[in-house]
Amino acid sequence: MKMIVIDGQGGNVGKLLVKSIKESFPEVSVRAIGTNSAATTNMLKAGADEAATGENAVIVGCKSADLIVGPIGIIIPDALLGEVTSAMAQAVGSSNATKILIPLNKCEVLVAGAQDKSTGELIDEAIAMIRDIMK
Repeated sequence: MKMIVIDGQGGNVGKLLVKSIKESFPEVSVRAIGTNSAATTNMLKAGADEAATGENAVIVGCKSADLIVGPIGIIIPDALLGEVTSAMAQAVGSSNATKILIPLNKCEVLVAGAQDKSTGELIDEAIAMIRDIMK
């Protein structure tokens, strides 16, 4: 399974995702793709097997991914304080990969029905979804 984690800004959500994925599924290779080098670096420090940075990395990674995981902003142009380009959002949204999106109510995007949970609780839910997919 080709799994990618995409994040931006400081990469904190991506870092927590990579760490939890590697702890829960040590056999799975995780590619981290940051919208900036700080996000990429933090995901590498968390245990990503390989990493890349920038718009083209997102576009190329989404073409071959089986599973894409990240904050909901990765499908919204100009999200993450403007770091998500239209091309990035298009690549994620049009990918045939299954997508697990963390519903953070930030960056002026509110998700109806999303409960006010901590980032850790949201990561735990994402790991449970990955576990169901990997069965």
